[in-house]
Amino acid sequence: MEKVYKVLVQEVVYDGFFQMEKYQLQHTLFDGGWSKPLSRELFERGHAVAVLLYDPKEDAVVMVEQFRIGALGHPDHPWFLEVVAGMVEEGESEEEVARRESVEEAGCRVGEMEFIARYWVSPGGTSETMVLYCGEVDSTRAEGVHGLDHEGEDILVHVVPWGDLLQRLQRGEINSATPLLGVVWLEMNRERLQRKWRGDFR
Repeated sequence: MEKVYKVLVQEVVYDGFFQMEKYQLQHTLFDGGWSKPLSRELFERGHAVAVLLYDPKEDAVVMVEQFRIGALGHPDHPWFLEVVAGMVEEGESEEEVARRESVEEAGCRVGEMEFIARYWVSPGGTSETMVLYCGEVDSTRAEGVHGLDHEGEDILVHVVPWGDLLQRLQRGEINSATPLLGVVWLEMNRERLQRKWRGDFR
């Protein structure tokens, strides 16, 4: 099967804090031929970078907690425990975003970094991609409330020991995709990072 699509009509239907586009399109089918014209809305949110902040000396992860509009339907509350993340701004590299957001959201300067993954967040309806890193930090300096006033951010820093973090994961307290992916990756790479990073960054 040749995997081909063609856009018949593309229009912007909303342009505010984010953008929504509407498409009329067709694509080739697995059984041959072309699909009927399809109507699809696409959420254009931009592209993001996240960083799991790990202190190998203290064996702890720096997490951030903040209100999330998308979780208004959560049975308890829409405040989520997450990793540091932010949108890529024009002219920035992905690593620069990770380092900038770590300071803005958690007050942490990042030492060494390792790439974890690049993935589409929800390709059924949005074009957003996420690049995820693990960054070396000194968690003894991480505390307080952070965020940018002009963006309405209100971000509380948590320093979570590794054992506690796994327990929170098992209790369902970490329930958004990026921190889940980061914690699973760290479980597989934690001992290696402790050998590589321990004591080198303070």
